[in-house]
Amino acid sequence: QSSSSSRSSRSPAISPPDAKEPPIAQFSINPQRFDPYKNFKFRVKWDGRYVAGVSKCPAPKRSTEVVEHREGGDPSTSRKSPGRTKFEAVTLERGVTHDLEFERWANKVWNFGSGLGSEVSLADFRKDIIIEVYNEAGQLALAYKVFRCWASEFQALPDLDANANAVAIQTLKLENEGWERDLDVTEPAEPRFTEPA
Repeated sequence: QSSSSSRSSRSPAISPPDAKEPPIAQFSINPQRFDPYKNFKFRVKWDGRYVAGVSKCPAPKRSTEVVEHREGGDPSTSRKSPGRTKFEAVTLERGVTHDLEFERWANKVWNFGSGLGSEVSLADFRKDIIIEVYNEAGQLALAYKVFRCWASEFQALPDLDANANAVAIQTLKLENEGWERDLDVTEPAEPRFTEPA
């Protein structure tokens, strides 16, 4: 009995949650902010330049395969462990203009009409890209680096329809081998002003 009482005396006391405890701050620089960032202000960069006109960019995504196994003496259920991890392609969309960035990159992977020995620009067909997310004021808030991208699919024009009424969109599908958040980009101090003064 004494040993059990000594064990109970060593166990930490669990206090009930304090209803008055303030919520965890999701924005350390701007504690007055509670709204998550929006998804409509962003830019994409490669070769040190911003790409013009990008209107849609899916989020970087990775998934890890599940390996199931069991031993003969296990219960009639499977154990699960992580297997291979893969990174989903990023498909960029933008309106059709005379800017050639999408087409130039796609042609580096395979260039129609090139002779034997020059069909693929092997020295530079892969690029790293940066996806930047901005707050409502236009301040850089988040950035992700996507590594070793190459163009696996390029659609120069959409389906054309004489009875449609929409912007012509071209797409570039980029395979990649990983991504990470750029930790050098930190939460900005949000502006405060009064106009007219």
